Amino acid sequence: MEADQEEELLQTLPRERNWYGTSYLCHFQGFWCPSWAIHGVISFQKHFQARDTDLILTSVPKSGTTWSKALAFAIVNRTRYGLEDNPLLTVNPHELVPFMELNLYVNKNRLPNLEDRSDPRILSTHLPYPSLPVSIIDSGCRVVYVCRNPFDQLISHWHFSLKRAQEDVDPPLPLEECFDLYCKGVHSFGPFWDHVLGYWKASLEKPNKVLFLKYEDLKEDVNFGQLLKLAKFLGFPFSAEEERDGVIEQISSLCSFENLKDLQVNKTGELAGGFKKSSHFRKGVVGDWANYLTPSMVKRLKDLVEEKLAGSGLSFKAF
Repeated sequence: MEADQEEELLQTLPRERNWYGTSYLCHFQGFWCPSWAIHGVISFQKHFQARDTDLILTSVPKSGTTWSKALAFAIVNRTRYGLEDNPLLTVNPHELVPFMELNLYVNKNRLPNLEDRSDPRILSTHLPYPSLPVSIIDSGCRVVYVCRNPFDQLISHWHFSLKRAQEDVDPPLPLEECFDLYCKGVHSFGPFWDHVLGYWKASLEKPNKVLFLKYEDLKEDVNFGQLLKLAKFLGFPFSAEEERDGVIEQISSLCSFENLKDLQVNKTGELAGGFKKSSHFRKGVVGDWANYLTPSMVKRLKDLVEEKLAGSGLSFKAF
């Protein structure tokens, strides 16, 4: 699709106001995509050539994405770097594991050179499973999906929009409006239930291809439950000696929310797209939604999620 055709397409897509600022969301390929990211999505789908050794990290925004990037990077590179010189201490996880549609392919006039990246390439995307490039689906690369219960994901996304809106002219939407849009599926890369179900079903059909992780499970048992599972899936399992030597706990500590948030590199500066690094670190807890949602909101969203996920086998502990 040529640039002028993309612009023409963009003008025909249904749109809704984004949760913050003057930007808007476009309904594209069955999901709501930030208007400024459409070109990056199309370019990514058209040009990306996956390798069998690639590791692709996926998620709905504000679902533990930053954490999953740090964990994957630390696991894969644990023999390359020591704890004292790990790049995570001086480089933001989103720069070490970039988003393809939001960072690498977002420039309409230039394609990224990914051939020089050594294997395994660790890359990231927010795209729903049906919208992934064909090369990812058909190759032997592995996909890790991290998912968060919709109540906390909603509140985290709303707070993120508040921080982003401080830099824009228009005020952010109040929680009540964002909640209503969320229930209609209108949020970045939503609807939530379509996004999670796409990867959930893929993980059941192709367990060696797609690993489905829950944020709440990571919080509950990150060391000898989830990290062991993640490392094995990525192809970098921990040895018995590493377990005895406390390597798992060291990686968990390095990548913990508290440690990452306190690092100077994550307190100042911006990422591509103008997003402040600090905006990716708020609380990182489970259940914070209870401080914001009214009983009627809770009932509406609970009923909706149960309806959408009915019969799938997917459920969440946190509500």
